[in-house]
Amino acid sequence: MQNIILNHQEIEHKIKRIAYQICESYAPSTAVVIAGISKNGFILAEKISVLLKEISDLEVVLCEVILDKQNPTAPVKTSIPEQDYAHKGLVLVDDVLNSGTTLIYAVRHFLNVPLENFKTAVLVDRNHKKYPVKADFKGISLSTTLHEHVQVVFDAAGNYAYLS
Repeated sequence: MQNIILNHQEIEHKIKRIAYQICESYAPSTAVVIAGISKNGFILAEKISVLLKEISDLEVVLCEVILDKQNPTAPVKTSIPEQDYAHKGLVLVDDVLNSGTTLIYAVRHFLNVPLENFKTAVLVDRNHKKYPVKADFKGISLSTTLHEHVQVVFDAAGNYAYLS
């Protein structure tokens, strides 16, 4: 059984709000890197990047963060070289913050890089953290049971998030 928690219009509104929050937070900077975790996190990062380019004068650099979610201790890769995000502000983006495992291992990768500023953004924050990681920018906070799952679907026919 699926319960829709965000429809297409609501997701678009949340993405727009997150983009404005990032713009305000990084206003003194000249550049920001939007690093999306592979698959849905990267799709969300692309959408945020497009809006940031429309609403700000920031140089927006898009980066894909590739990590093995089944084996998060494996080395993390990025679609751009380290020198392209060093000494810049960076926002790490994922679709859902469940236990924090994916986000914390991605954060660990960026700890070895000198960054001007580091923040995280998620569309859905489930409030069930196993690790001490938080979302600086979030579309919606949702308290769920441990047995429920939140899925975000980015589809040509329309985006939506559901609880199952």
